[in-house]
Amino acid sequence: MCDQHRRQFLGRLATGGLLLTPLAAALSGCTDDKWPEGMKSIIWDRDTCVRCNMAISDRRFAAELRGGPKDTVFKFDDPGCLVFWLEEKRERFPWMAEPATRMWVADFNSKSRDEMVWHDPRKVRYITRTSPMGYNYAAAADTGADSASFQEMRQQTLAKGK
Repeated sequence: MCDQHRRQFLGRLATGGLLLTPLAAALSGCTDDKWPEGMKSIIWDRDTCVRCNMAISDRRFAAELRGGPKDTVFKFDDPGCLVFWLEEKRERFPWMAEPATRMWVADFNSKSRDEMVWHDPRKVRYITRTSPMGYNYAAAADTGADSASFQEMRQQTLAKGK
């Protein structure tokens, strides 16, 4: 490429780059505000559960855990998978018991994928619903007298086995 063509090419590239700069700046400032602070977005029907390897499709049962020295993210398709993961990996990942470790579970009654409500799984109640992996618990802020605490749900899920 001769010098004249190279200068023309670089000039067009620089001009195009300058035109794209405001767009790039605007896009880099975008945040996905439908996710709680610290939570990594779940790509529905693409991300898979770290325990059972099923696609996370049913938003009403999704869960996520984030923490450790590398701020590692683990995603789940069923609260039961989260329970078993915590049990099975506690020796390998002792940081999961630390207060800095963040966990979220979807509210079963969330209106849509764009209006998801997320809870700390240890602080919400659980109702009996058919779930993706058959553990049959769903987190819900509005529950009746027959709901279970996290510890009750955990004990019953582990007793079922899988």
